[in-house]
Amino acid sequence: MFTKLKNFVQFTEVTSVSKEQLNNTLFDVLQESVMDNEAYCKELINKIIKLPYAKLPDFFSHHCDYVENPVKWLNKFEKLISENEELFVSTSSRGRMMKCYTIIESKRKELEILRNRHTHIKPPMQYINAECEERYFSFREVKSKVNAMKDYTEKIMFLTNEKFDYEQASIDFINPKLPDYSDQCQKEIDQIQHLIRLTDEFSKEQMRENAEGIPFNKLKINCNINQLVDIFYQLHRELFADGKPIIDGNVNDIIAVIVNSFTDKDGRDLSPDSIATMLKPSKTDKRPKPHKRIDIDKLL
Repeated sequence: MFTKLKNFVQFTEVTSVSKEQLNNTLFDVLQESVMDNEAYCKELINKIIKLPYAKLPDFFSHHCDYVENPVKWLNKFEKLISENEELFVSTSSRGRMMKCYTIIESKRKELEILRNRHTHIKPPMQYINAECEERYFSFREVKSKVNAMKDYTEKIMFLTNEKFDYEQASIDFINPKLPDYSDQCQKEIDQIQHLIRLTDEFSKEQMRENAEGIPFNKLKINCNINQLVDIFYQLHRELFADGKPIIDGNVNDIIAVIVNSFTDKDGRDLSPDSIATMLKPSKTDKRPKPHKRIDIDKLL
């Protein structure tokens, strides 16, 4: 038995049981063996080192059943392992340690999904298009989420994922009084794409009107497209004058300005969807690497 740990963690909930409650000798920790927190930590480490690999997931699930806040207990156990990683290295149990980390992360996600299911209010049955074992499909709910989104690309991606999830699910119930869920998602996608085309046409018309009849041709970009788009990103997101963005406006209008004003080096039109992706703050991988970025701040 390992009796010396490098560091201990203070568990707020203890999963030990009395001899009378003992029902699994492999998993259970006896109260008589763990009179304080230090002993409890030692016993937990001893358990995961001795248990067969195949039993480790069941061990964590077993102990989670004993606590009111299993996620917090898992976090404490994860910290206990990380504070004593040298023990696993010295006993050639690095693989066992990594497996425990993986199990803990998986268990946390599982508990989070269950918690969200319990806290999320399910809509009345008349608004549910279909159900399967894992989830329900309500286009009324989806429509509400889509209306709250501002970015066209985000809307289309969300609806496409919902459509694919439904088509790949093993459906147990279909509401005959509501349209097919997949068809509704597709019609919404078609409508959004139609609106994008109209917005593009209106933007072109507006630009022609604003130009007061002066004809113009699109300018050719001889650098990478993402380098030009990144210039607009900097002026819209990163550089400010008197607390306001240097270019202040709607992202869709910026997209329209770029696609209506420039072509690539081969004279081809630019894709609004590609430009929209490059302008999203989270898509840093789509914009230039630091050494290829045109730093506007240095030019101002």
